[in-house]
Amino acid sequence: MIPRAFPPSPGWAPDGHRIKSEIDYSRGPEKTWVYGGLRVRDSQQITMAASSRNSVFYQQFLQLVEDANPTGEIWIVTDNLSSHNSLSTRTWLEDHPRIRHAFIPVGACWLNLQEGWWRIFRKTALAGRSFGNPDDITQATALATRQLNARARPWVWGRPAPPTRQLRRRYVYIQ
Repeated sequence: MIPRAFPPSPGWAPDGHRIKSEIDYSRGPEKTWVYGGLRVRDSQQITMAASSRNSVFYQQFLQLVEDANPTGEIWIVTDNLSSHNSLSTRTWLEDHPRIRHAFIPVGACWLNLQEGWWRIFRKTALAGRSFGNPDDITQATALATRQLNARARPWVWGRPAPPTRQLRRRYVYIQ
């Protein structure tokens, strides 16, 4: 996500027409990446905003995941980004044997079941908003995570079944 800096729209003229002006639109040099994870059994989420998408920040995110799940084995299903499989990440994972990786095959993005969760998260945190700086993105990420965790229920993949249709009349044929 890149913070945007542009003035608000100029509004409307007294005669009801939109005022036309040149668009002054720019993106700053700062980027913000959002790491996110979903615990399926209770739908609790962990997110972290970072200034880069590298092994150091990925390992910080994995540490957050490990801290949030104090017992048991942790399976991370992830894509094949180089920071997820770098030498430093593999070395870090050797010191954290509870965390296991399952990589999605290259060219099979539809197997990434977390995309449904990302859609909900982006809609809650980022949709329709304009951010002036990375701190605003970090704040929106933290707020959306708190809101979604407050109403979390066990995650169910896919669409819910359609409700059963009630028949208005029942006919009984007697022979």
